Amino acid sequence: MSAVREQLPEGRYGRSADEAADRKLRITGAVLGVLFLGLMGWFGWYYVVDSKISAEMIKFDVVSATEVQVHLEIRKDEGVKGVCTLRSRSEDGAEVARKDVRVDEPASRVDRVYSLRTTARATSAELMGCTAR
Repeated sequence: MSAVREQLPEGRYGRSADEAADRKLRITGAVLGVLFLGLMGWFGWYYVVDSKISAEMIKFDVVSATEVQVHLEIRKDEGVKGVCTLRSRSEDGAEVARKDVRVDEPASRVDRVYSLRTTARATSAELMGCTAR
């Protein structure tokens, strides 16, 4: 009785097509992974280092049907000037006020209350963002 081989002799016919495809896939995955990590690092660096001004809305108060007061705490590098955009919305979600407020104080921390004139009764206010000038 003779034994029947089901596999090819190892190393005799070179690599199979599946092994070559697997190797190319691993290389492609590694390259894409390194590119993705580099891109995430660049975005993170840009967000943290280039952010020269940031703000936080402490509270807002609907004073009347045509006015909202917004209390902001702004943190920035000393001497940096900037602009912060505020927005107010009505109960149905429509925008009833938008205002760009200038931040010209030389201090690194600014704590101010800004007033927004609205076109209808507001139910909310929000800080859209700040940019350095």
